[in-house]
Amino acid sequence: MKVAIGSDHAGFPLKERIKEHLLERGCEVLDFGTTSKESTHYPIFAKEVALAVQRGEAERGVLVCGTGIGMCITANKFRGVRAALCLNEYMARMSRLHNDANVLCLGDRVIGEELAISIVDAWLETPFEGGRHAKRVELIREIEEGHI
Repeated sequence: MKVAIGSDHAGFPLKERIKEHLLERGCEVLDFGTTSKESTHYPIFAKEVALAVQRGEAERGVLVCGTGIGMCITANKFRGVRAALCLNEYMARMSRLHNDANVLCLGDRVIGEELAISIVDAWLETPFEGGRHAKRVELIREIEEGHI
């Protein structure tokens, strides 16, 4: 699986650990930065990861900032991106099962490294359930397109 990843300065340490873990899992990782703890702006990196997912350059994306909130808000501005802020494994599984989330947002300041890795694994390993949920995801697409 090809995964785009990005963070701001607050999420940089966790992004680096997640990137290492993804590589250990055999994922191909596209790292859109940042590359240090020097202060920067999260929307820049959320945009790059969201575009990579939108264009099909990556199957999934992972974004990390202090809380995950700013990354999630920004990523969801892009058509076809379904970003989910997950604070535990249950939220990660449900974001995939019911919402077919293709971008995972995490907050370095609100979850620890061990939990973050567990969330990433649950999110990567959970398929989209489809069925009645497929219609709901289709409704999201129709809203994005301005059809409803």
